[in-house]
Amino acid sequence: MSYQALARKWRPRNFAELAGQEHVLRALVNGLERGQLHHAFLFTGTRGVGKTTIARILAKCLNCEQGVTAEPCGRCSACQEIDQGRFVDLIEVDAASRTKVDDTRELLDNVQYAPSRGRYKIYLIDEIHMFSSHSFNALLKTLEEPPPHVKFLLATTDPQKIPVTILSRCLQFSLKRLAPSMIANHLQKVLGEEGIEFEVAALQRLARAADGSMRDGLSLLDQAIAFGSGRVDEADTRAMLGDLEGDFVFELIEALANNDGPAMLAVIERMSERAPDYASVLAELLNSLHHIALAQTIPGGLGEEVADRERLQALAGSLAREDVQLYYQLGLHGRRDLPLAPDPRAGFEMAMLRMLAFRPMEGGAATAGQSAGQSAPPPRPATPRAAGGRPAPTAQTTPPAPVHTDDSGAAAPHAQSSSDSVAQLHDARASARTGMPAAAPASVPEPALAQQPDAPVVAPAVRLDSVQDWPEVVQRLPRGMHQVLASHCEFLAREGGRISLRIDPNHTHLHNTALEGKLAQALGEVLGGAVSLDMKRAKVEEATPAVLARQDAEARQQQAEQTIDADPKVGALRETFAAELVPGSIEPTD
Repeated sequence: MSYQALARKWRPRNFAELAGQEHVLRALVNGLERGQLHHAFLFTGTRGVGKTTIARILAKCLNCEQGVTAEPCGRCSACQEIDQGRFVDLIEVDAASRTKVDDTRELLDNVQYAPSRGRYKIYLIDEIHMFSSHSFNALLKTLEEPPPHVKFLLATTDPQKIPVTILSRCLQFSLKRLAPSMIANHLQKVLGEEGIEFEVAALQRLARAADGSMRDGLSLLDQAIAFGSGRVDEADTRAMLGDLEGDFVFELIEALANNDGPAMLAVIERMSERAPDYASVLAELLNSLHHIALAQTIPGGLGEEVADRERLQALAGSLAREDVQLYYQLGLHGRRDLPLAPDPRAGFEMAMLRMLAFRPMEGGAATAGQSAGQSAPPPRPATPRAAGGRPAPTAQTTPPAPVHTDDSGAAAPHAQSSSDSVAQLHDARASARTGMPAAAPASVPEPALAQQPDAPVVAPAVRLDSVQDWPEVVQRLPRGMHQVLASHCEFLAREGGRISLRIDPNHTHLHNTALEGKLAQALGEVLGGAVSLDMKRAKVEEATPAVLARQDAEARQQQAEQTIDADPKVGALRETFAAELVPGSIEPTD
């Protein structure tokens, strides 16, 4: 008896056996049960997700001798002949081999005739995007108004190539790629029915290699059974797929965790002896980093079925979370750039060296680290801050201190010369270039180490005695809606800590109790004392800060346009090329 491939032997024969695609099955089952059947269906999706299978099951549902049903019996002659591919009223067409318009016309010539045996004559056209434009035009009218005994089932992997006139005449169902866990569960069920021994980790590897296609997964399973002499284990599966042992990937991650460049290069050297697919190695590395991130972020994020679970959890405890995220991002970029590298191994090494060269620093920024094999630099001390939150002057940014002299004109013993400051700055720059620590400064007598405390930074006083002072006060307010409110107010008077303002009725939508409180607080901080507000709603008599700002902007815009218009070069362009200035293209520069 001839052997039948698993992908054919285990092809679903009813909707209950189909793995995934619940969103498609729900619509089809409800339509069959309610008798609401469209005349044309279009199934789209990548290879091996069930497009043709669903179409054949739907053909059985329509032609089962028990009646139109969502659960065909599978025993009548119509169901069996459809399963065997010899039902006379199911016309399967491969559009790739019948692209000419004459082929399409010949196919449609028989549409008018009633079915020979079944209830419906069904045209299943696979890869319909291969039709020519003339073939699509020939199909249009029949597809829109076919005879009542005809149903069209169309399938394609590239719906973008199908004319919109065809799409608008069909019910469209987009089939999803299947998750690796769903494929692995189905493979496990198949092997259980076949009585074949297997390892769960091997099925997970096959499911990832299937890349969302159940048919590819079953085909790979066939190959793994043959490769393993009737048994499916992880080692044989990895060898069949050309994957490396997991130890290589774990050793690479451990070398990254230890910041050990020589160890990492030694692993790559041993790995290269097996001529691996470096893109697959990077993918395996990214998969392991993903598992490590799950273990770090979500308690119990690693399921029991994950291979090398204990080792992944150990790495999760030895790596910082930000390191794992950075390694994953750099690995993604390395996998993208790998085809551009002059040599696959060199591209892989560069991706790994980037992971060593860049380290996340406090605050989230990634900075260049040391070369491979060197220890990471110690974290920088926090920058001292002066009063008011501004960075205090540092040795690299301040000029050398002046030399103090005594009465005799000699330099004081505690003074630091300008040349010493320049030498220290030179040493600091050399340290940044080489990665070596800067030489310690010469010993300084104890009195020079004493520093005076930072003097408090006092903001200059702001006056608010008249209408002319109000725009400057508004300018100094922190940005926010309370500043917008103030800019539309007119200053009336100030009596101690009480300020009277007037807001035009056209802008009263900006005024509310919360914003008035924020404005009073902000004004108190600017003016240096507690402030209360008296807000009056009436027509303003003087120009508010908002009006003044608008007038200033208009004046600057007008001045900019006049300057450009009077420019001699612009005039030359007008005369030579009949050029014209584009309205609105001129903006004043600050």
